[in-house]
Amino acid sequence: MVDTVHPSASPVVPAILAMFRGVATATISDNLERLPGPVGLRAFHQGGDLLGTALTVRVRAGDNLAIHQALNLARPGEVIVVDGGGDTSRALVGDIMKAIAESRGVAGFVIDGAIRDSAAFAASKFPCYARAAIHRGPYKTGPGAINVPVSVGGCVVAPGDIVVGDADGVVTFPPDVAASLIKAVQAQVAREAEVLQMIRDGRYDGRYAKPSR
Repeated sequence: MVDTVHPSASPVVPAILAMFRGVATATISDNLERLPGPVGLRAFHQGGDLLGTALTVRVRAGDNLAIHQALNLARPGEVIVVDGGGDTSRALVGDIMKAIAESRGVAGFVIDGAIRDSAAFAASKFPCYARAAIHRGPYKTGPGAINVPVSVGGCVVAPGDIVVGDADGVVTFPPDVAASLIKAVQAQVAREAEVLQMIRDGRYDGRYAKPSR
């Protein structure tokens, strides 16, 4: 039984979302006071970045009934973000659920819990971040909740938050900060490019190591 199912958040304007394609999570994190973003999760897929909006799911430890229902509700471009309480005793998703997600245009998985069929994920570019892998399968009895605020790796994620992932991990943030955030990100990218050029030219004077404020 899934106890709570709220409507999905309003879609993010595609042009706003696209601004973050290929942007490093480290740079985004730097401009979010270096605070937001799940910790303790790692990428299980072959490679490639994650970008989408959060469809959040909260489950009982080791139970994936609500994730199945979320897959039925998912819109293309959404990321299934699962609060599994950090439990790694049973896998919450595997190869079958990955195939379902891909067929429905889901952008990826972010799981605060375990997965299985890790070889299938490792051979795929479908983004999947999780805490661990284990062979033991899940229960399918509930309870659960969909499109509610969740805690994933110590980070609160709200339905509709923008989710960005790369080899370093995952960051999330609300869409209403996207416009100001991307300006700050672009400014940092320009500064870092200048520093790298100074290093290549033998002109680096240590300025990047000084506190910015």
